[in-house]
Amino acid sequence: MASSGEEPRSGSPGRAGTGTEPAPTADAAQLDTAEDFEVLEEEEEEEEEEEDLSELPPLEDVGRPPALPRGDAQPSERGGGDAAEDPQEWLDVLGSGLLKKKTLVPGQGVDTRPRKGQDVTIRLKATLEDGSVVEEDPALTFTLGDCDVLQALDLCVQLLEMGETALIVSDAKYCYGAQGRSPDVPPNAALTLEVELLAARDAPDLEVLSGKEKVELANRKRERGNFFYQQADYVLAINSYDIALKVIGSSSKVDFSPDEEAELLDVKVKCLNNLAASQLKLDHYEAALKSCNLVLEHQPGNIKALFRKGKVLAQQGEYREAIPILKAALKLEPSNK
Repeated sequence: MASSGEEPRSGSPGRAGTGTEPAPTADAAQLDTAEDFEVLEEEEEEEEEEEDLSELPPLEDVGRPPALPRGDAQPSERGGGDAAEDPQEWLDVLGSGLLKKKTLVPGQGVDTRPRKGQDVTIRLKATLEDGSVVEEDPALTFTLGDCDVLQALDLCVQLLEMGETALIVSDAKYCYGAQGRSPDVPPNAALTLEVELLAARDAPDLEVLSGKEKVELANRKRERGNFFYQQADYVLAINSYDIALKVIGSSSKVDFSPDEEAELLDVKVKCLNNLAASQLKLDHYEAALKSCNLVLEHQPGNIKALFRKGKVLAQQGEYREAIPILKAALKLEPSNK
């Protein structure tokens, strides 16, 4: 299958909207990437010496910088440029002061707002608090509600009317969090997003997608899951892998070639392996065991699935079952520590 990149990522380098990955973590090597290389890559090697993200909470609980300025702040001081309007016009989206929206150019009415599940296209400009531009995209397209982009966009674009231009001021929690995005978004960096809603249309019918289109769509969702995994946000990672698996498992009115079928299976196995890794991080052992077993139904000798299944059973105290599975993995790759 064609490679989507050398490391788990979502989108092209430098795109704030699509969630380009942060600097690699010790856990990044655990994921199945878009490459054909499937070895565990030091997953448990030197475990005490590696940085282990397993104890980190999801981003919802990560320590956060101070809340954004509320009504008494001047938006222009946060990279908003010419948006210094009446503070009362700001909408506190979540009621916490961490995510605010302000209309700059009115849209065509509330009945033109996009719905979750639709593919939307926006014009995006993202700046740091000092005014530095970290992203400009004249036509960013994503599925609303699928966590394909920054949470700040997913939460606020559904409030935009067609043709509306708005300013969104977001705490780091709904952007790149405590890790930031190397090299241009520092850790715990708030962002100001200028967004214009250009189009909204129903997502494509999965039943009529070609094999190639289905593979590409599933891979985009999987890569987004990889991004969340690297951010230690395992709940959202699981969400993205589940969406990818639904794409792959959807019925089709189109005949696929043997090569396309093989590519779809390859993506499915990668998603299931990464799903199991995320479930393990959350101590969801039964779910992780199910994911591993689904991989092994297709590929009985899949080294990652064998290892993770053995790990799950060991965590559950089922050592008699775990030992032969781990021995089988060891037999397949005796040099893998």
